[in-house]
Amino acid sequence: MDQLPIIIGVGVVFVIAVVLVVVGLRSPKASDPLQTRLAEYSTRERPLTLEEIELSQPFAERVILPTLRRLGQFAARFTPQASLESIQHDLDLAGNPRGFDPTIFWAARIGATLGLGGLILLLTLISQAPQLAFSANPARALGMAAGAALLGFYMPVMLLKSKIKRREEAIIKSMPAAPVMLTGCVEAVQGFDQAMQLVSQKWENELSLAFERVIQEVRLGKLRRDALRDMAERMDIADMTSFVAALIQADQLGVSMAKVLRIQSDQMRMKRRQRAEKKAHEAPIKMLIPMVFLIFPSIYIVLLGPAALTLINSPALRSVFG
Repeated sequence: MDQLPIIIGVGVVFVIAVVLVVVGLRSPKASDPLQTRLAEYSTRERPLTLEEIELSQPFAERVILPTLRRLGQFAARFTPQASLESIQHDLDLAGNPRGFDPTIFWAARIGATLGLGGLILLLTLISQAPQLAFSANPARALGMAAGAALLGFYMPVMLLKSKIKRREEAIIKSMPAAPVMLTGCVEAVQGFDQAMQLVSQKWENELSLAFERVIQEVRLGKLRRDALRDMAERMDIADMTSFVAALIQADQLGVSMAKVLRIQSDQMRMKRRQRAEKKAHEAPIKMLIPMVFLIFPSIYIVLLGPAALTLINSPALRSVFG
């Protein structure tokens, strides 16, 4: 009976995980909403009314997202401005997943806190139903609910940090090849903006998306050096910061951009080799823990197990211990 809440909780989490995986695998590929609307408009004989346009949107965009936004706006009123700016910076580092802003992020934290805490509290009460539920052990139910609520409050932050780390690794992995392609385009008598556009069209990764955003900002009237500086701040990677600083300095001093890009590409390849050597040196230390706790015990059991059984069943040992 004492293990029933844990079993129920594990079962519910497993079911939710399976449902999320199935829904994620069966979800259709994301499409451009503007192109979808234009296609619908071109196939209809009469224009859509405002009500029909609103009803054509998914349920999440019509109901769930506005509700979360209002909840996040209410929470943002009591949140310091510095905290909101820090959350926005973290969202920029993560690549602004799903168009989140600080208000929606706070709404997700509140929803996860209330949802997970309420779910664990409900499961605890159900498990104690034969004993008239809450009156049996209220401290235990409240403790488990408080722990689950605390986990739900910090879960979006942990997911965001994980997203930031994955994006940073993806950018660092693709950075050495970017200056090479930019150098080839610039040496082919093309402008730097055109070179960035070609790189963003050839690739489909985080770095190409960052280049595409820089190009869009430049087209909207922002200075190129400001757009590049903002891109470096949205990444917060030392290699990208030094790369952008070299480009801005070359642009201001009138230095050949192709020469600067060639030097930067050589430095990035060298840093990539150094990172590979560092990981190679760290590999034996990381392998030590599984070897000591997993591989060596198995080898000892396989090698010494038969000898131990033979020694236990030997007549000499039986006569000694009687």
